[in-house]
This record gives sequence, structure tokens and C-alpha cells, in this order.
Amino acid sequence: MAGLPGPFLCGTLLGYLCLSGLAVEVKVPTEPLSMPVGKTAELTCTYSTSVGDGFALEWSFVQPGKPISDSHPILYFTNGHLYPTGSKSKRVSLLQNPPTRGVATLKLTDIHPSDTGTYLCQVNNPPDFYTNGLGLINLTVLVPPSNPSCSQNGQTSVGGSAALRCSSSEGAPRPVYNWVRLGSSPTPSPGSMVQDEVSGQLILTNLSLTSSGTYRCVATNQMGSASCELTLSVTGRDAGWRPGQQACVGRLHEVVCWWAKECLQLSWSCVSLEPSQGRVAGALIGVLLGVLLLSVTAFCLIKFQKERGKNPKETYEGSDLREDAVAPGVSEHTSRADSSKGLLERPSSASTVTTTKSKLPMVV
Repeated sequence: MAGLPGPFLCGTLLGYLCLSGLAVEVKVPTEPLSMPVGKTAELTCTYSTSVGDGFALEWSFVQPGKPISDSHPILYFTNGHLYPTGSKSKRVSLLQNPPTRGVATLKLTDIHPSDTGTYLCQVNNPPDFYTNGLGLINLTVLVPPSNPSCSQNGQTSVGGSAALRCSSSEGAPRPVYNWVRLGSSPTPSPGSMVQDEVSGQLILTNLSLTSSGTYRCVATNQMGSASCELTLSVTGRDAGWRPGQQACVGRLHEVVCWWAKECLQLSWSCVSLEPSQGRVAGALIGVLLGVLLLSVTAFCLIKFQKERGKNPKETYEGSDLREDAVAPGVSEHTSRADSSKGLLERPSSASTVTTTKSKLPMVV
């Protein structure tokens, strides 16, 4: 009896050492795995144990957001044979078959968006002492955004508000959305627009005629981008509307004055212009107004010359003498009386002519 403790203690220590050397250890990457759609993904899994007749390997899959208990097997190895199973059976295999050398890496070809989720690598070896026989790998399949759908609702009249929406049915990671306005028209001021890059919604407030135009939504993620377009038409009149401008659906109308009928009559013509042609229209109107001003000036000058030609001024040279001219210092009445008297009482003898300039008798 005294010799029992020695052999008993030795056997206990030997069994403990033997059991501690047979522990199962499974190792997987700690970082999530991301792969583009259509590629082949390799999910690395290694283990350490002594493979015996009861060795078994199982790969299972669980969709995002669900508990591990909802996982279902996609491949397992037991009794020396490999058994793919489930909807992924034609696309799954092992990097090393049989997986008896410590490598249990899973290959998944032509990955689909539905392959995104958590994969479980589990090693069972009944004689072994378990420490960590399970590994988890998160796989994300990268998908470019699908063509988004653009829509609008709200009151699209002057002073109203409109909501533009944009959404892609596919895209991983989830795309972000950005709205831009096309053409040369100015982008609405930040105070009149609110954009949500996550939901893809653009809210326009206090609409005006200049808010009309084409808007593009661009959905973007690390795999690419896609876009859709939408035309917004604002109806009504702005508060600052003036007769020189009119508005209708999505267009700007400039009223152009054309010169006609000798500058006396004006005919008005409404020319429909796209917003991008505003600068050209402004230049055209400026030229027409300049031509109009020059035409009016020329017309007035010509008319003035004609009126002046009808009433020419009588001009005389400084040395010319007029018979009816009044001498300096003599009133017009006296001059007329003397002239009449001289005509009635002219002597028949030698004529004596007195000039109004010198008043000296001259004998003819």
C-alpha cells in the first residue's frame, strides 16, 4: 500500500501531459475579407492537431445580421471524403484535399453578392482536447452601384419645394449619392437646397424659374459609379418678373425688339432661348439696341437737313449796296418819305444823286 502513491502520481502526470499535447487549435485571419464580384475568394483556415480516424472538417455559412446558430453547412470532410453541399456546392472546394496536413482553406469561385456573410471553419477530432476548434471569417463581395432610379415629387411652381430622389438597387459597399446640375445655369444656392448623400435625396426650396433644368444623380462606391438624370420644370412667374422676360416649362424667353417701318413702328417678337444661350441673347439684344439708336440718330439728322434746305438764308456781300437800305442815323420813316418825294419832284435838268453813304452831290 505504501508504494501506490508513486505509480499513481506518475500515471496522472503522464496522462495530463499526453492530453495537453492533443489540443485542437484553429486559426483564421482577424481582418475581414473583401473581394470584387465574379472573382475567386480564398478563406484561409489552419489548424493544429493529430489527425485520427475521427477527424472531421466542416465549413458553414450564415447571412449578415443573423446569429451563428442559423448557419448551414456548405462543405464538410469526414471519413476521408469531401462533401460539398447546399446552393454553393458547385463553387466550393478545398485548397488542399484531403485537408490532413493542417490546412483547411476554402476556395469559393465566381463569387456573387449573395456570398457576403460569415463563414465558419470548424475542426473536430474526438480524441483531442479542445481549446479553440472554431474560426470565423467575414466576407464582403464588392459590387459597383447599379443604375440608379431618379424620381421627384412636390410642388414644382414658383415659391414651392421639390424633392429629388435617387437610389441604386445594388452596390457594396453601400454607395453615396451626389446631385449636380447640368449646363451653364448656376447651381442653386446652398440656402435653397439640402442634400443627403446617404439616402440620395435632394430638397429644393423656394423654387424660381432659374431652378428649372436637368439634374444628374451620381451613385459612387469604391467599385465604380452610375448615374441617372431628371428634368425639373418650374412653372409660374418670379416676383421680379418684368415684361422683357417670360417663362414657360424649362425655358427662358427673351423679348427682342426689331426695328421696322422708318423708326415709327415697332414689332415685338418672342424668341425662345435655352438657358445656356442667355449670354448670346444678351449680346444680340445689345447689338440691336445699338443699331436702333444709330438709326434714330441718322433719321433725325437727315430730316433736319431736309427742313433746313427748304428755308435757305439770304446772304449778302459786305460791299453790295441796296437801293432800299437805310442810311445810318436816318429813321426808316424819313427815308421812305424822302424817297417818295424824290420820285415825284425829280427835276428834268441834270440829275443829282445823293448817296446815303456820303451825302455828297454827284453830277452825272
